Amino acid sequence: MAAAENQVCGMDLIVNGWFMEKNKQWPGQAFSLEVEEVLVSTKSKYQDVLVFKSKHHGNVLVLDGVLQAVEFDEYCYQEMLAFLPLTCHPSPQKVLIIGGGDGGIAREVAKHRSVQSITQCEIDQEVINVSRKYLPSMGKGFDNPKHNLHVGDGYAFMEKHKNEFDVVISDTSDPVGPAERLFSEEYYRLVHSTLRDGGVLAVQGESMFLNLKLIDGLLEFCNGLYAKAAYATGYVPTYPCGQIGYLLASKNKDTDFVSPVKVFTEEEKETMELRYYDEDVHASAFVLPRNVKKVLQKKSV
Repeated sequence: MAAAENQVCGMDLIVNGWFMEKNKQWPGQAFSLEVEEVLVSTKSKYQDVLVFKSKHHGNVLVLDGVLQAVEFDEYCYQEMLAFLPLTCHPSPQKVLIIGGGDGGIAREVAKHRSVQSITQCEIDQEVINVSRKYLPSMGKGFDNPKHNLHVGDGYAFMEKHKNEFDVVISDTSDPVGPAERLFSEEYYRLVHSTLRDGGVLAVQGESMFLNLKLIDGLLEFCNGLYAKAAYATGYVPTYPCGQIGYLLASKNKDTDFVSPVKVFTEEEKETMELRYYDEDVHASAFVLPRNVKKVLQKKSV
């Protein structure tokens, strides 16, 4: 897949020492970070890649002009997208990650003792390279002995691996450019065939303040294809509206998304260096604002 012709150049969004994330996906608003130093500005085969050191938020990864990972708050997203599905599965042993080129999801998945193998498909080698070098707290996820990396198309990989994984985690950018088809019904069917009986899927679920119509459609479709599905929410200060969602789906009708099967001791939480996730945050993630509940009612837990 070639890079989009209308690809945004991240460097163009740095003006007077400030990176400003302006994007038609969230019209009428923008988010800025003060830049100390540009570390990387390049174009991969698939997208524009920018990494800069910010004044107060650590290093920042930007793809096609959109913030992907900020050292200041990346753990909020990484922990939730990994821990929500893994703690809802009674015994997750084989995990597949689609995307996640910064390595953060792999880092979190590896913390689970029951997980025996982590397979990851990331299409863009350049994202992996810059993350290893400039985002080492996330990039270290690639170095775990449980981890197996496949640089290539996750679609093609899943077509050859049916009924194989207990949990599939889809860590994608927004539904434009290279990630657009990862929000399609075809993709959810493909993941369904890749999961074992009782398997659980977790997907980056977009913002309920900006993408409620998209979320509603995906949740309705997943509730028809999987045994059950749900939408959870969490805080990520540097993401649009400071909020991101997590779409969960299970092939097991008895899955209780709200109440995790596995609850960790305080000692385990400290050992895993958890900063955001615990069982209370897990349960509260499914408590949604009234207007969102009205749209998603009968389509979620």
